[in-house]
Amino acid sequence: MLRFATWKIIAILALTLAAVLVIVPSTLAPASFKALEHALPSWAQPRTIVLGLDLQGGSYVMLEVDKASVLHTQVTNLRDDVRRILREEKVAITGGIGTQARGVQLRIPDAADRAKVLPKFRNLANSFAGAKIGGAPPIEVRDSGDGLVQITVTEAGVTDKVRHAVDQSIEVIRKRVDALGTREASIQREGDDRINVQVPGLQDPKQLKIVLGETAKLEFRLVAEPGQSPSELEELEQSDQSGKIAIEKQVMVQGEDLTDAQPGFDQQRGGEPVVNFRFNIRGAQKFGEVTSKNVGRLFAIVLDNKVISAPRILQPITGGSGQISGHFTVEQANNLSILLRAGALPAKLNIIEERTVGPGLGQDSIDAGKRAAYVGAGLVVVYMLITYGVFGIFANLALFVHIAFIFAGLVLLGSTLTLPGIAGIVLTIGMAVDSNVLIYERIREEQHGGRSILASLDAGFNRAFATIVDSNVTMFVAAAILYFLGSGPVRGFAVSLALGILTTIVTAVTMTRMMIAIWYHYARPTRLPI
Repeated sequence: MLRFATWKIIAILALTLAAVLVIVPSTLAPASFKALEHALPSWAQPRTIVLGLDLQGGSYVMLEVDKASVLHTQVTNLRDDVRRILREEKVAITGGIGTQARGVQLRIPDAADRAKVLPKFRNLANSFAGAKIGGAPPIEVRDSGDGLVQITVTEAGVTDKVRHAVDQSIEVIRKRVDALGTREASIQREGDDRINVQVPGLQDPKQLKIVLGETAKLEFRLVAEPGQSPSELEELEQSDQSGKIAIEKQVMVQGEDLTDAQPGFDQQRGGEPVVNFRFNIRGAQKFGEVTSKNVGRLFAIVLDNKVISAPRILQPITGGSGQISGHFTVEQANNLSILLRAGALPAKLNIIEERTVGPGLGQDSIDAGKRAAYVGAGLVVVYMLITYGVFGIFANLALFVHIAFIFAGLVLLGSTLTLPGIAGIVLTIGMAVDSNVLIYERIREEQHGGRSILASLDAGFNRAFATIVDSNVTMFVAAAILYFLGSGPVRGFAVSLALGILTTIVTAVTMTRMMIAIWYHYARPTRLPI
């Protein structure tokens, strides 16, 4: 039991040294950290502990999916799908397709025509995003029998669409926030229709609100020509406020086919800020076909239902790239390129709550957390020294290594340290020495029972080990539940707690046993000082 192989001692010491080296960069001043970055190769760049919003300040925004706009989009898509089915089946209707708050209605006087298209109307439910197999249908189709057909979007359909929009929005928002150059932003779902966005270190929420508040839905459409049917056209506002312009409803190329968008300057226009974009293969083919067939026509670039530019097609553009100009400022061109690279939001998001945490308040939180950690650790150290003497020294040394392992784990995992996370670390300090208490008390009992020193030490570690594992597994399950069911600060607490539980077994059992073995080898005591 008290024989430790040399390689095991070296491995434990090397692991401890590695943990210390991992957390050292987090203790350096900014200038020293930059110097260390330049000195080390690219594959060995140092990493630091990322502080959360409550520790370093930053911006917090709560977003909510606009259900009204989601429903409006669903009804519009439903109307277009119905029109397409009627055109494909060559079915005549009376009075056109009427749009209602939650659906559409139309009158099909011929019973044979109704029998032909009603199954196709019902099959539209399968094309709705978020449609559930075996769940409530997203749409309902009602045939009154006198030719009137009503197709309604159900509440389940709206709810599923909102949930789907939240999932898509989280990915788009993450791309946009990352493009701002921020680190470790927290973007999480809150309920069915809300998104919590926390960006540590971003003290100006204006830029965050700009990239979050725009949908950046980019479309390329042809400008209307004289003689076209009004049903195929719509009038949209121009971004320069020069009035409305009639353009075709048909979208020739979608912005989702963009692969890149970068801000730049057009030297032919006196250095005017522009956005240069590039399509994928599918988008390049469509763009090339449209520009080849429509040379001489005006090609409208529509962003969020506003025409920002309508240049004339002078020649076919087959290279798969182009340029957007609209009298932008440098900041507007940069923000637009970020939005286009990240993609369009699937639905309108409303900002229902926002706040900024200043660095001063974050520093106060850090100072309070430090004081709590120092006081808690100090009391534990003193108690162990008074109660167990030299064995208390071993427990305290293992405790310091335990704390180093926790912070090293946070760095390697890239986890964000929050104020509740500090509380979790303070809690694990008590839990770590609690394992030593179990071992030491068992050793005392064995010694009072008349066993030898070696037998007492062996029984203390072996018989207490099962209890230590059971208690830590129970706490780890609780931490896992907090992590998967909680959000925000609760998850930060769960991560710190889980790391502390895992390192407790290593430090309280393996490391303490190693130190006692080394001490016994050299001291050769006749009685245990415990």
